[in-house]
Amino acid sequence: MSADSSPLNRRQFLTSSVGGLGHIALTWLLARDRALGASATPAPIGATVHHRPRAKRIVQVFCCGGVSHLDTFDHKPELERLHGTELKGRGENLGFFGQPGKLMKSVYPFRQRGRSGAWVSDLLPNLAGCVDDLCFIHSMFAKSNNHTPATFQMNSGFTLNGFPCMGAWLSYGLGSENENLPAFVVLPDPRGLPAGGSINWTSGFLPANHQGVPFRTQSQEPVVDLETPASISAEARTADLRMLNQINADFASAHPGDRAFAARLRSYELAARMQVSIPEATQLTGESEAIRRLYGLDDPANKGFARNCLMARRLLERGVRFVQIINGGAFGSPRINWDGHENLRENHDTQAATMDRPVAALIQDLKQRGMLDDTLFVWSTEFGRSPVTQGIDAPGRDHHPSVFTTFLAGAGIRAGHRYGSSDEIGYGVGENRVTIPDLHATILHLLGIDHEQLTFYHNGINRRLTDVHGEVIRGVMA
Repeated sequence: MSADSSPLNRRQFLTSSVGGLGHIALTWLLARDRALGASATPAPIGATVHHRPRAKRIVQVFCCGGVSHLDTFDHKPELERLHGTELKGRGENLGFFGQPGKLMKSVYPFRQRGRSGAWVSDLLPNLAGCVDDLCFIHSMFAKSNNHTPATFQMNSGFTLNGFPCMGAWLSYGLGSENENLPAFVVLPDPRGLPAGGSINWTSGFLPANHQGVPFRTQSQEPVVDLETPASISAEARTADLRMLNQINADFASAHPGDRAFAARLRSYELAARMQVSIPEATQLTGESEAIRRLYGLDDPANKGFARNCLMARRLLERGVRFVQIINGGAFGSPRINWDGHENLRENHDTQAATMDRPVAALIQDLKQRGMLDDTLFVWSTEFGRSPVTQGIDAPGRDHHPSVFTTFLAGAGIRAGHRYGSSDEIGYGVGENRVTIPDLHATILHLLGIDHEQLTFYHNGINRRLTDVHGEVIRGVMA
């Protein structure tokens, strides 16, 4: 204090102290939320962006079992003309069971929809109403005709297990927008897990805190073992935490720089914060009656899948970076996915009743809230189905990896557009083949990431989601 300064009274001292704390807090927040290049959008902790992003978050609907492109989004009039004839001149049979039959036309009528005139079958009347917001890719190509490796490839880019899935890469590259919720959440179908189970949301060789967190969406306790059991008193829980903190401190001191241990600690810290945030995020009772009707929340035909779609919107609103919604489980008898071997119409009727209305509602809901502008929506399956029947005069279709359809919507996507094509009977790619690494490269690009620069050093190799492949699909971008 200088000689001519008056001493501070108590009120002035407290005012100055509070203001100083505010400045400290502001400085910390600004350091955390540094700018994304020229963009005014703040970057979350851990952000690694290479150019201005078009999307802030992603939601993926993955339909297990292999949706038939020929009976949903890929209209083939030539199949009607050739119905009941033999398939000739196409090389080896690509089916999984090796029982090729005769060419079979779609079991559903197709119609052109919306201003864009996209062809969609009568199987999916609700999604048909969304076509002017969608961009169809009719020339997807997968490596495997086997469910489990094909599912792994769609999720991780590799047909072998153990590689980080796309959601884990996004968590690693972009971090989280909400410290109280995971960056990557998986909403499995209430009927069961997909082929390969939890490997589909693994962090692989990335730090463990980047793996997907699966929610049990039909349970009062969405995350397993998150809540303290009622049999454990508050005093005992406090003593447990005190001992655990001491053990962790001792281990950290003895093993400085142990990344796996640091990741586990971050997971524990997130779990503690989730005890408060998860119940609020997953509670749907506050949703309006109009929203409940839009999703068909009380319709038993969707077998609980509508709840997952509505919960996905709530999680995206609260800053979850990547939400994966899985429609269908693994195998089952009767089947609980889109694997229409025995009778395609019977199978797809059942599965469409679970998926069509809730997914269309999610797209419409995101749009009406203005969230589709910065949310990338991805709908995919692991492969398509064959234009020939599985067996002579049979009503089912076998697996078919050489061409199938996916669609995108939202941030940075060219709405009401169709990219690529299959050949005249939907057997192979006609033009603009798109591989799964191409799709992954495009998704990363829309989130501001150069897929060749997002790497992690593992076993002597700079690994990446797209391996040594992948080209950004410029033709699907607005």
